[in-house]
Amino acid sequence: MKTDHLILLKTVSSHYQVELPFFTHLSEIGLIEIEIIEQSPYIREEQIKDIERMIRLHHELEVNPEGIDVVFNLLQKIDRLEKDLITIKNRLKLYES
Repeated sequence: MKTDHLILLKTVSSHYQVELPFFTHLSEIGLIEIEIIEQSPYIREEQIKDIERMIRLHHELEVNPEGIDVVFNLLQKIDRLEKDLITIKNRLKLYES
């Protein structure tokens, strides 16, 4: 099977100096998706940005995986609210003209 756009989890683990069980826990609570190909765990490239944020939260602020889940849920809500606000502002501009 092709591993284009996939990164070996062992590589990510050694690069960021994080134990593999941390990633397993993140996967169990639904924060990242791990794909198993030929008995090796991989993550998709587009997850790297979020994983870097999770690692920083974990290392710098000592936030556990459950806390990271809460933080990411709140960040997603903020993103949705910001998008809604932009849409509402654009509609309001139509009526102001």
